[in-house]
Amino acid sequence: MKYNKPNKSWRAKLHGIIYGTHTTAGRWFDIILLIVIVYSVIVVMLESIPRYDERFHEFFNISEWVVTILFTIEYILRIICIKRPSKYIFSFFGIVDLLSTIPKYLSFFFVGTQYFTAFRALRLLRIFRILKLVRYTGASNNLIKALNASKRKIFIFIFFVLVVSILLGTVMYLIEGPEHGFNSIPHSVYWTIVTLTTVGYGDISPETGLGQFLATFIMIIGYGIIAVPTGIVSAEYASARERIEDDKGRCCSNCATEVLREDAVYCRKCGEKLEEVD
Repeated sequence: MKYNKPNKSWRAKLHGIIYGTHTTAGRWFDIILLIVIVYSVIVVMLESIPRYDERFHEFFNISEWVVTILFTIEYILRIICIKRPSKYIFSFFGIVDLLSTIPKYLSFFFVGTQYFTAFRALRLLRIFRILKLVRYTGASNNLIKALNASKRKIFIFIFFVLVVSILLGTVMYLIEGPEHGFNSIPHSVYWTIVTLTTVGYGDISPETGLGQFLATFIMIIGYGIIAVPTGIVSAEYASARERIEDDKGRCCSNCATEVLREDAVYCRKCGEKLEEVD
């Protein structure tokens, strides 16, 4: 005897389309939204070029309103189809989506000539739309997890580099002194960090033999220092790829947390029962 599957609610179907990529509709939603995001970022960039803005200002303005309305609808739908909207609203992507939507609406409140400078600055918020692209880069999820897993190691490493920079900067100040451009310890520490990171602005440089020897030593260890955080993140990234199975593009309908395991039944964060994959 066959039992019919219970029909999903409209909210569950909408959630599968907006937050998931395991359905055809969900994949098409992401593709269309991706095209709109790229288009809007191109419009913002072209609008900043005076000669294009003069010729196509009306077209850019209409395009901006169309894109803003589409992003507003998307933002509202993301809130509606999730059981705990605050989880999305105050999440990284929720804040990015809001920042990507509000600048055009804020123009209503900054129409006076005295607010023109502030209005121009607010328009730059639209470039935050480029951060929405992160959501559609598959490997970015593993990279974010790797950075999160290695943040303590990186913090300790940066703290160590800062201590070394202070020590070496102080030594360089004692060797060279103000007569060679090293006017203070903070100025010498600045030079050490610039040299250590292999940037080398060249605004100040050691003149004595001992100072040049120390500078050479700092430059050499700089190459090794750059490789350390890269190795930490790479190791975590490799292990994350081994641990995490294909998630089929699912998210929890209650808190929008990404589903890490294909065979998961409950959300690892809030305990909500997950929707079955058709």
